[in-house]
Amino acid sequence: MLVNIAAKADPPDWKQQFAKVSDEYFNQVYFRYAPSTATTTGFHQYDNQLEDYSRKTIEEQIAALKQFEGRIEAIQPDHSRADFVPRSDREIVLSNIRSQLLTLQTIRPWQKNADNYSSTCANGVFVLMERNFAPVDDRLRSAIEREKQMPALLAAARVNLQNPPQIFTQIAIEQLPDIISFFQNDVPQAFAGAQDLGLKAQFAMTNAAVVGALTDYLSWLKTDLLPRSHGDFRIGADAFRKKLEYDEMVDIPLDKLLQIGWADLRRNQAQFKQVAAELDPGKDPRAVLLELGKDHPAPDQLIPTFRDTFTSLIAFIRSHHIVTIPSDVEPVVEETPPFMRATTTASLDPPGPFETHSTTAYFNVTLPDPTWTPAEVDGYMHSFNIGTVISTAVHETYPGHYVQFLWLPQAPSKVRKILGANTDIEGWAHYCEQMMLDEGYGQPGVGAKNKRESKLLRLGQLQDALLRDARFVVGIEMHTGNMTLAQAEEFFQKEGYQSKEVAVVETKRGAGDPTYLYYTLGKLEILKLRADVEKREGAKFSLEKFHDDFLRQGFPPVKIVREAMLGDNSPTL
Repeated sequence: MLVNIAAKADPPDWKQQFAKVSDEYFNQVYFRYAPSTATTTGFHQYDNQLEDYSRKTIEEQIAALKQFEGRIEAIQPDHSRADFVPRSDREIVLSNIRSQLLTLQTIRPWQKNADNYSSTCANGVFVLMERNFAPVDDRLRSAIEREKQMPALLAAARVNLQNPPQIFTQIAIEQLPDIISFFQNDVPQAFAGAQDLGLKAQFAMTNAAVVGALTDYLSWLKTDLLPRSHGDFRIGADAFRKKLEYDEMVDIPLDKLLQIGWADLRRNQAQFKQVAAELDPGKDPRAVLLELGKDHPAPDQLIPTFRDTFTSLIAFIRSHHIVTIPSDVEPVVEETPPFMRATTTASLDPPGPFETHSTTAYFNVTLPDPTWTPAEVDGYMHSFNIGTVISTAVHETYPGHYVQFLWLPQAPSKVRKILGANTDIEGWAHYCEQMMLDEGYGQPGVGAKNKRESKLLRLGQLQDALLRDARFVVGIEMHTGNMTLAQAEEFFQKEGYQSKEVAVVETKRGAGDPTYLYYTLGKLEILKLRADVEKREGAKFSLEKFHDDFLRQGFPPVKIVREAMLGDNSPTL
C-alpha cells in the first residue's frame, strides 16, 4: 500500500521575509506618508497624493511605524559574510523607522515649523513640473489633485502650530512671498503646454485657491502666529544623540564629538593662516579672505561660471584616475527653486533612482535676492569667490554628488537606492573638495592660471571646510543649549571665516537641521577608511578603485561601507 505524504514546503528564510516586509514598509508607510518623496524617487502611483500633517494622520503614521518596527525586529538574520547586504539593509530600515518615530514623537516639526507646510505645497508641485516623466497633461492632472489638498494642509498648520520657535515662523514668513510668486508665475508657465482645455480651466481654479490660501497663511503667520512664537527650536542632547545614531549609525558621545569638531576647525584655521601668509606675508588672514571674497563673478555670470568648470574637472578626474564617471551626460545648471532659497546657496537635484523617463540632474545655484542692497549682494557674492566656486562645483558635481548619483544604479539593493545617510552623501562630496586639490587639481595649468590662483583655490576649499567645521560645533552647541542664535551667527563669522550674510543663512539652517555636522563627520570617516584600506593594501592600493568600491555601496552610513570594504567592525573614527 502506497502512502501519499504531502511534502511540506520549507518556510521562507529570513532574507525572503525581510524583502517582503521591507517592500510593504516602503509601500504602506514610507511613501504613503511622503508621496512627494515617492514622485522624486520615481514611483508615480502616489503622484495625485499630498503629504497630510493632520494630527489624525500623524497618529496613524506613528502606529504604522511602530507596527513595522516590531515586524522587522522579529526577523532574525544570520551573520554569514555572504548575507552582509540584507543583514545591513535590515539595520538601515530599522534605523529609518526609529528616526521617523523620533521626529514625529519627540522633535515634532509638525508642531513647530510653519515652513514645513508652505514648502510642502511648493515641493509637491515642483517635483511634478521639474521633469518630463509623463505627458504634460498627465502631470497637470496630478498637480490639480495635489493642489486640491493644499488648503487643508495649511488649515492643519493653524491647528498644529501652537507655540513654535520664532526663528521657524520667521523663516516661513521670509520664504512665503517667493512661494506665492512660484504658484502665480512658475507653475502656470510649467504647464502652459497642456492640451486639455478642461484640465487647464480646472487648474486655474485650484491654483488660484492655493495662491489665496498661501496669502492668507502668510497674513496669519505675521499677525497671529509670530507674536506668540516663543517656543524652543532646540531638540536637546538626548534627541541629538539618538538622531545621530538612527540617521548616521554614529554613537560617539557628544563631548567627544565636540572635541573632534574643534580639532578639525583648528587644523583648517592653521592651514588657512599658512596659505594666506604665502599669498600676502604680514597681512592678517581675514584681510586676505576679504580680498579673496572680492574675486567673484557678477551675479548674472554665476550660473555660466559654474557650468564652465565641468570641462576641466572631468578631464582631470579621467587623466588622474580619480574615480570612474559612469556617464558623459552633464547636469543642468539652474537657479534654486524659490522654496529652498532661504536656507541653501547651492545643491544638486538628481532624478530618483527608479525614475526611468526623465533622467536630467539639476545643479541649483541661489542667486542674490533682487530686493537686496548692493552691499548685501556684494557680501553674499563673497561666498562665491574664485576658490569656493571650484570647491562648490567639485562638491555638487564632479566628483561629488553628481558622480555619486551616477553610481547609484549599481547599489546592491533596493533599500540602498532609497535610504541614504548624510555622512555618506554629504561626507563624500565634502571629502572630494579636499581630495581633488590634494591630488593636484588647481595647480598652475590644471584648473588654475598661476601660483597665486592656485593658492586662492586652496583658500576657497579651506573656507568651505571651515564653514562645515562651524556647522559641526554650532549644531551641537545650539541644540544642547550652550549657544544662542546670535552667538551662532558670530561663531560662523569669527571661527568659520564666513560673511555676515552667510552666517545668517547658516544659523537659520542649523535651527532646523540639528545634525548638519554630517559634512565634516562623514569626511573624517571616509579619510580614516581610506587610510585603513591603504594600510592594508600597501603598494597595491588604487585611489580610483577605492573610490569606485566606496560608491558602488550606494549611500548607507559609512559604518556599513566600512564593514563591506574591510570586513570588520573597526571604529569609523
